[in-house]
This record gives sequence, structure tokens and C-alpha cells, in this order.
Amino acid sequence: MKKKEQHTGTVKKIRFPNKGMIADIDGIKDEERLKNGENIPSVTVKNVLPGQEISFIINKKKSGRFEGYVSGIIKKSPLETEDYFCKNGRYCGGCTYQTLTYKDQLELKVSMVKDLLERQVKEDGGIWEDTVESPEKYSYRNKMEYSFGDEFKGGPMTLGLHKRGSLYDVLTCDDCRLVHDDFNVILKNTLDYCTEKGLPVYNKNIHEGYLRHLLLRRSAATGGILIHMITSSQVDHDFDDYKEMLLALPLKGKIEGIIHITNDKVADAVNREKTHILYGCDHIMEKVLGLDFKVSSFSFFQTNTLGAEKLYSAAREYIDQARGSGTQQVVYDLYTGTGTIAQLMAPTCKRVYGVEIIPDAVESAMENAALNALDNCTFICDDVLNALDNMPERPDFIVLDPPREGVNPKALKKICEYGVENIVYISCKPTSLKKDLGLMRESGYRIQRIRCVDMFPWTGHVETVCCLYHQKKDFISVPYEPKDDGYLKQLK
Repeated sequence: MKKKEQHTGTVKKIRFPNKGMIADIDGIKDEERLKNGENIPSVTVKNVLPGQEISFIINKKKSGRFEGYVSGIIKKSPLETEDYFCKNGRYCGGCTYQTLTYKDQLELKVSMVKDLLERQVKEDGGIWEDTVESPEKYSYRNKMEYSFGDEFKGGPMTLGLHKRGSLYDVLTCDDCRLVHDDFNVILKNTLDYCTEKGLPVYNKNIHEGYLRHLLLRRSAATGGILIHMITSSQVDHDFDDYKEMLLALPLKGKIEGIIHITNDKVADAVNREKTHILYGCDHIMEKVLGLDFKVSSFSFFQTNTLGAEKLYSAAREYIDQARGSGTQQVVYDLYTGTGTIAQLMAPTCKRVYGVEIIPDAVESAMENAALNALDNCTFICDDVLNALDNMPERPDFIVLDPPREGVNPKALKKICEYGVENIVYISCKPTSLKKDLGLMRESGYRIQRIRCVDMFPWTGHVETVCCLYHQKKDFISVPYEPKDDGYLKQLK
């Protein structure tokens, strides 16, 4: 096999993250190759389904292993019984499993997680518990970041999501079923407005142009909407008529804020350098499990609100069982975001310390705790690794909800050195969870209970909640000296 060669094969298995293992390449059965003393080529192809017969082109080779991309579907998977439910379903990078029933896609995602973790769960005597489904299968996303671009080089302006496998081509997603239809209406009218005004799209290769992103947020509790137009500073444009156009739209929700954000950073990401509120305010109100949350433009909040209630309920069940009835405990909620878990735990704790590196999220967390009349939550804006060296109290219990890359290994070592009896880990990427569990195992932690929670129907993503306990055998915790409150004062 060589790069750029085209071959055919059958997808025999899917491994996370949606990598298909290819069998029977070029019509030769794997069994025949073995009989003839041949090696079976190791080939993986992304964005495929079990049982599909495909043609693919090799684009990577490393250590005798090959990676390719799909060039055509010869035969559908037996699992494919559904039609695409939006015009871009075949090409968009947002959805992966539109042609599968919800039951089949969920089983497929959970099977990938179990492939990664099953051995360790069995060795630890842990229990795999039933998967929690998303309460809403459609219109569940409360936040979207759309990009301005073109569908092909030199083509007309588009606004939406990147084409699967492309860093440049953008598909206009004005009939997306993952979002409330208010988003589709706003997107379509924003694109029409910018096209009519002749505003130039920002070219990220030469860093010239104006239009960059459209960021939308919508509250599941109130229907309140935040609209953010993100541009460079290279054009001086008055968005007053854009504001008036948006306010006149027949939306089901209410626009709470329209914001123009200027971003001249080179990175192709939604960043903020200057903010101009065109209308209203910079936040919406959300509710999760009876608590109120102020969600600002850039603060982290789970993108499936009703799914978040299921996720946090599952986590709280593990937490409550592991902690028991003690109310004088000190809890660390690391990577706390807007402090959802910290506030859910606060009524039954002595004190909860939430650590988060994003200033907007910490500010929201403090405001949310005040909204919910919780005075035993302390939120720290710092990197977890640094914060662990300066905490004023030793923890009795720890909750981890890290970003996709998992926990910094140095920070994880310090976390394990506390030797707390139980840790609850919420993961959005199972490969990162596997890596971190391996390090935690070296420090004496074992899996007690584990389950998947589906927050993102039709995509390849699934959350995992894991409760770990500590085997105290031969464990000596690192001496801990409580710090004075100078660190917290300094952060304030």
C-alpha cells in the first residue's frame, strides 16, 4: 500500500473516535491472507459505520499502519435504516449518525467507550450501569458557533459549519435539527443581511477581511437569546440596522442581547478583544435542577441543558452515595465551569471550592452562588495545578470535570496524593479518561461504578461518569499544611 492509492474494503469495527477498522481489502478475505501466510494490512478510516463497504484513499502511513479517507460508499451498513434529516447531513461535520436509529447510534457510542475501559472495569470489580439517554433528541443545543466562509473557493458567502474533513469549506446550516429553529431563522437572516451589505468574509490564510463568526446562545428555561456578531476591525460598519432587523424577526424566544465583538487574533477561534452591546445585556438566565444560572457570552455551560440535568443527576447520585451523610466535608470541584456541580453539592457540605481558569466562568459562578443564596462556595480563578498548591483546606472529597484533554498529569498526581476516599470523574472524551484512570490506578484508585450519559444525539460524542474509591493498602498521603487566606485575597 502506498499514499494516494485507492482501495476497497469492509468496515469490521468502530473504535473511538469513530475510526473504522477495515477488513477484506480489495476483495481478498482476511482469512485467505492468513492461509497464504500474508499479513493483514492495518487500515483505519474515519467517519464510517460498521458493515459498510467503502472505497478509500490512503493518506497516512506510520509504522506499517495506514490511515485513509472515504472516497465512496459501495454498500450501506445494515444499521443504516434512516434518511438524512437535513440538507447537509451527508457532508456536515456536525452529525455522524443521522442514518442510524437513536437506539443503534447510542449502542455504537457506548460500545466504543466499553472497548477502551472494559478491561480496567472488570479488573477493579466495577459495575457498568445503564446508559442515560438524552431527554431531547432534536433541538437540544443551547449554543452554536457558526463560521463565515464559502462552500468552495471563490463561491458565494456561506454561514454555518465546516464541511467534514475541511478546514476551509463552510456549509450554510439553516435547517439544522440539533438547534432550536430560532437559531436557523437568525442564521439565514444574518447571512442575507451580510450578503446584501457586501461585507467581506475574513480570510484566515492572509488575515484580511471582516466577517468571522456568529455566536448564538438560547436558554432552555426562558427562551432568552444572545446574538454575537464577531468581526475583525478592518471595516468600520454600523450594525444598527442589523439590530433592528433582528428585533423584528418572528422568533419564539426573546432576544435578550445583541453584541458586536471585535477579534483581530490570528487563531481561527471565537475570541473577544472589544465588546460593544448593540441591544440589551450580555447574559441569559438558565435553570438546572432547581438552581438559577446566569450564563454570559463566553462562560462555559453544558450545551444540552436538559441533558445536563441528567448528567448532573447521575453525578450527584454517585457523589451522594460515596460521601454518605457527612455534612462537614470540604469538597473540591475542579474545572468547575460556572459552578453547577459545586452549587448542587453546597447544601450538604461544609465548604466547596470550585477551581476554573476562565475568568468569565468564575465571575458567573460567583454571581450564580449569590443568586441561589449559597454562602459556602468559594470560586478560584486559576489553573488547577497552581491552585492545588495554595488551597486553604484539605479536601474530603473531589469532583473532576476536566476539558477534553483530561487532567494535567502533574495536577492529577497532586490530586491523588490527598488520598481522599472517593473521587467522581466526569469525562467528555473516553481516551482522556482512560489515560487519567491509568495514572490514578498507580495511586491506588479503583473503579466502583461507571455509566455513559448521552448529551449529543446524532454525533460521535458521549459523556462518561465514573466513581472511584481508594484502596488504602500501603498508601501514605503527602503531608498537607493548610494555607492562610492570602492566596484567596490575592485572587480577589
